Amino acid sequence: MTRVIWAPSAVQDVEAIREYVGRDSPHYADLVVERIVATVGRLEDNPRSGRIVPELGDESVREVIHGNYRIVYRLRHDVVEIAAVFHGARLFRLH
Repeated sequence: MTRVIWAPSAVQDVEAIREYVGRDSPHYADLVVERIVATVGRLEDNPRSGRIVPELGDESVREVIHGNYRIVYRLRHDVVEIAAVFHGARLFRLH
């Protein structure tokens, strides 16, 4: 099993998503966050299941998609580091 850690900036990304979505529906905001976390949880067993981020072409930087959100992570040996979570309509930027 691969260990998953969250970069502080990725945690902030998720908190910002919760806040933004929560303006219209706190319940839906919680649901979106729960599903993002569940999507990340699957990386423990399948760390290479995400695609290589097209903008970078680096095999160690991958992403999984949940709904409209891109969840970008770095793969290092037995650790997955969640680097960024952002809406797919936004420009790609890695913190």
